[in-house]
Amino acid sequence: MSDLPLSQKIVPARYPWRIAGTVLSVLILGGIIQSVALNPRWEWPVFAKWFFNPVILEGLGRTLLITVFSAFLSVLFGGILAMARLSRSPLLRVLAWAYIWLFRSLPLIVVLIILYNFSYLYDTLSIGLPFTSLSWGHFQTINVLGQFQTAVVGLTLVQSAYTAEVIRGGFRSVDDGQYEAAAALGLPVWRRTWRIILPQALRSILPTGFNELIGLVKGTSVVYVLAMPELFYTIQMIYNRNQEVIPLLMVGACWYLVITSVLAVIQLLAEKMMAKSERKAAPHSPAHAAAVQTPVPALIKNSHLPQEVSYVRNS
Repeated sequence: MSDLPLSQKIVPARYPWRIAGTVLSVLILGGIIQSVALNPRWEWPVFAKWFFNPVILEGLGRTLLITVFSAFLSVLFGGILAMARLSRSPLLRVLAWAYIWLFRSLPLIVVLIILYNFSYLYDTLSIGLPFTSLSWGHFQTINVLGQFQTAVVGLTLVQSAYTAEVIRGGFRSVDDGQYEAAAALGLPVWRRTWRIILPQALRSILPTGFNELIGLVKGTSVVYVLAMPELFYTIQMIYNRNQEVIPLLMVGACWYLVITSVLAVIQLLAEKMMAKSERKAAPHSPAHAAAVQTPVPALIKNSHLPQEVSYVRNS
């Protein structure tokens, strides 16, 4: 033992390639920023002029409104489709699967154009009993599906198919023992789904669900085919008149970036809240965790009970 040195010099590990890669990345990023900021052809004064223009903000408001309505309806309808896919009824499973297969296969622009020309296919919509003359009302389709309604319905039909699969995957990620334990408690189906299964499935649903929501925000730009003055269509109309294409496209890109960044922050906060609740449910200390995993006889043997009691217990 006396031959061992009293102190040893710690030599830190060196990573020359990591340092070189970092320096190279910083140089490339600096070059890109310099080329974008100092190139006069980007026309940043025009960008600043139009960024907070009332016309642009009005189109942005319509985009946000379409996103909110479509997201809410797609989550609601997608949840119903996911429950149908998970049900024990073969008919519900087949119908839900057929709907998801159809609207995941069709491009969004095709769905929007068909809905926009729906009044050409059907003049009226009636509420009544099928295959009978009994009817409670008729509606002119040209008055029902306007530009805004067509955009919301089209986005909801397509997005709910993807949302249904996200929700179904989240429920599938929960262990089967949780379903059996919830059923053993004698709770109604809706109560054990809402109170026991759903909180556990949310850990898998949230990340993918927010990705779909961000995709929905960007998908609203396809609504321009309806000639609806949302953000992207408004930008198109402006640069078609003044021919300032690049700066106006940058205005739209930056506003989409702002919206998706806000959603990314909300996703981060939601995941942190879920992780915090999961940590609270975990054992509070290593000693408590060890006590939970220790067999009962060992606990009695190590306790302060009288010796004869522990002897009788272990016999």
